[in-house]
Amino acid sequence: MDDLLAARALMGVSLAFHIVYATIGIGLPLLLMLAEGLSLKTGEEEWHEIARSWIRPAGVLFAIGAVSGTILSFELGLLWPKLMVFAGPMVGLAFSMEGFAFFTEAIFLALYSYGERRLSRRAQFLCTIPLVLASAISAVFVISANGWMNTPGGFRMVNGVASDIRPLIAFANQAWPHQAVHGTFAAYVATGFAVAGFYAADLLRGRKTSQVKRALTLSLAVGTLSLPLMLMSGDWAAEALAENQKAKLAAAEAHFKTVAAAPLIIGGWPDPETGAVRYAIKIPKLLSYLANGDANSVVQGLDAFPQGSTPDPRIVHPFFDLMVGSFFVMAAAAGWFWWLRWRQKEVTLKRGALVLVLIAAPFGMIALESGWMVTEFGRQPWIIQGYLRTSEAVTPNGGLLFIFATFLFVYLALSVGILKLLLRQQGRVEGGKEVLHG
Repeated sequence: MDDLLAARALMGVSLAFHIVYATIGIGLPLLLMLAEGLSLKTGEEEWHEIARSWIRPAGVLFAIGAVSGTILSFELGLLWPKLMVFAGPMVGLAFSMEGFAFFTEAIFLALYSYGERRLSRRAQFLCTIPLVLASAISAVFVISANGWMNTPGGFRMVNGVASDIRPLIAFANQAWPHQAVHGTFAAYVATGFAVAGFYAADLLRGRKTSQVKRALTLSLAVGTLSLPLMLMSGDWAAEALAENQKAKLAAAEAHFKTVAAAPLIIGGWPDPETGAVRYAIKIPKLLSYLANGDANSVVQGLDAFPQGSTPDPRIVHPFFDLMVGSFFVMAAAAGWFWWLRWRQKEVTLKRGALVLVLIAAPFGMIALESGWMVTEFGRQPWIIQGYLRTSEAVTPNGGLLFIFATFLFVYLALSVGILKLLLRQQGRVEGGKEVLHG
């Protein structure tokens, strides 16, 4: 592993772990707000108890997300100095505004967490509203910086130097709107299904309490309602790729040759040597229709771009298929659960449906991580699309393999510790009596 690969691996591992913490940090406040809102509306104490049971994981994951985000900020400067020299004036606004959103989130999380005895129920509910908004806005600002790397703008190149810099135009780049909307809904889907999986496991273990049933219903409702919104925003993102990031779309679809009436390729293994996709399912003309709204339109393939300037479809295409496939796993589990919920007029206790929810629980995170892989690998070999290659941006300093191995060990140990902390038995108030549950 050379220094370039080590730097990319370290950045990738750091982001992959941070995305999990950040995602739950976006989705869990929404669950808190809804549970507290239901408590106020119905006057039922149990909804408030459910919300309070989520404070501990919310606080732990917020703290770990803050630490992992700080590590990432250092890695940007230490591993990719030329990136920051070039991009700093354009993406600095987004990162600065993210800091304000982060501190707002921290303030209201603290007020909600420690205000149980000092704030009224209405005040506690009101604290969750800016918490939800700040957590989502924080992610939106960060996504702006990533979107700019995919569709850079807000400057002119004069003699090889970025000039006439306009930060607001750079902030509102072409990729930002669809990435921000799609990423936010994906976070709600991932959190909703992940939390639902924990309560489905509780029911399968025989803990068939009203609190567990309500928590499962609320979390899965958030995940289910966000699914079609994630799908629609994903379609918007695909249309934007067809217009602004044609090479990424070609790699994601394993589309080697520029042709009219291009088929949609599902699955298979791309072979760059032959330009074929082995063992794939092809749906005639569908890619042309999805990309351009015309089944007979021309879709550019990887052959339309200079050699060495396009992503590797052997990486991008499988992750794209995994992202799309994850949607159908979650949709099937949610559809079966709600069908039984509608027929039985209560939360189903049928083992098959609960097992299906448990199986689908990690697929929100899998879809989100896969989508990030498509976004990042789909931009290679560029770190700033069309302007700066990844190989040109990496630090000239050596020894990165050792640093990568060290951080990988730290992240793995940290994740094991977090899981043990969140999964170990903890007290919950139920019926006025403290009980232990998994």
